[in-house]
Amino acid sequence: MDSDLREFINEDKVIELLSQLIEIESPYFKEDKVMKFAHDWLKSEELPAELHHYHEDKITDYHGINVVGRLKGKSKGPVVLLNGHLDTVQICEGWTKDPLKATIEGNKLYGLGSLDMKSGVTAIMLAVKAFKETVKEFNGDILYTLVSDEEGPYGLGTDALIEDGYTKDVDVALVPEPSSGFTGIDFPCLCLGARGGINYTLKFSGKASHAADPDLGINAIVDASKVILELKNAKGLEDEKLGKGALAIIASEGGGAAASVADKAQFTVFRHTVIGEDKEYLLKEIKDAIDRADIKSKVDIQFREAPNEGAEAFLPYIVPEDNIYTNLMQESIEKVSNKKGTINYFNSMGDFNYLGTRVGVPTFVFGPNGENYHSYDEYVLIDSVVKTAEVIYDFLIRTLKAK
Repeated sequence: MDSDLREFINEDKVIELLSQLIEIESPYFKEDKVMKFAHDWLKSEELPAELHHYHEDKITDYHGINVVGRLKGKSKGPVVLLNGHLDTVQICEGWTKDPLKATIEGNKLYGLGSLDMKSGVTAIMLAVKAFKETVKEFNGDILYTLVSDEEGPYGLGTDALIEDGYTKDVDVALVPEPSSGFTGIDFPCLCLGARGGINYTLKFSGKASHAADPDLGINAIVDASKVILELKNAKGLEDEKLGKGALAIIASEGGGAAASVADKAQFTVFRHTVIGEDKEYLLKEIKDAIDRADIKSKVDIQFREAPNEGAEAFLPYIVPEDNIYTNLMQESIEKVSNKKGTINYFNSMGDFNYLGTRVGVPTFVFGPNGENYHSYDEYVLIDSVVKTAEVIYDFLIRTLKAK
């Protein structure tokens, strides 16, 4: 690492900032304190920053906050978006460390959100600070967005950025989610896309009858069970890069009057998708499963209500390996790590799906290594956070042709 860069990106800086972020509890829908801290930190480092307030008034009535900043170059050039979320999941059972205190054991830093993804946000903040201090002239812009509600059902923070026009001129996006930690591949791992995801519910209407004479009725629970089995047997598409989609039953309920055949039932599916498995494809998949089940209940198919059309689903995407920005990312990774990143693809979805599809730009997922995301004793490997920040910094240099 260059000596001037080491002043701004090093283990001590990572530990200090990441520890401060971890010690501010910020489950999704409750991120105000951590957003204020991030905003104030950026301002104290003389970096542009503003609070972006938004209100989702259709479903959640959620008043959210993002932190947005922009470094402008001397002339036109690419607009690079650095996007990361500061919310976490709720504290789960099983922690042997204090989840809201950074605990360091060797190269491991434990704490809620340490891996997913306050470490990635730390890398963004330190890389942008280092860039501002060491680069005097460059072409293009750096747009950095620290968002809320990525862990929630709709990704409302990044959704609001898109809806409010912040991303309209972006050319490339980098999201430092823990690509190594999520894929189980040693650092460095570069994800060039991700599967998508969509949520739907099937509601069954049968016919009640006395439980003593079940054959006189139509049991909605039984019919729902038959359709579940047929959906599980659906082949789905297979993508050369993203692999196959996946289907999970995430909720079910049903019943009727006491001692009566159940005349109502429903279940909800979360369906991870690959390219080609759009809403039309899924409707056919559902209807074919219903036909094969040969049931008598009536079925109502309802896709999840969304705040806006863009948030109905997280769509899958792929960035070509020969894309110019892919080459620049690999050059930066190789400079920092002495080897190129292992190419992989995210098997779940996140804000990067919105950027890769709705914004329509090459969107890379590249970040630290660690374990236990969304679980107890979550930790990140400190050296991988340092290297992530260095890669972001070098990518900005290469992309913006800084001098």
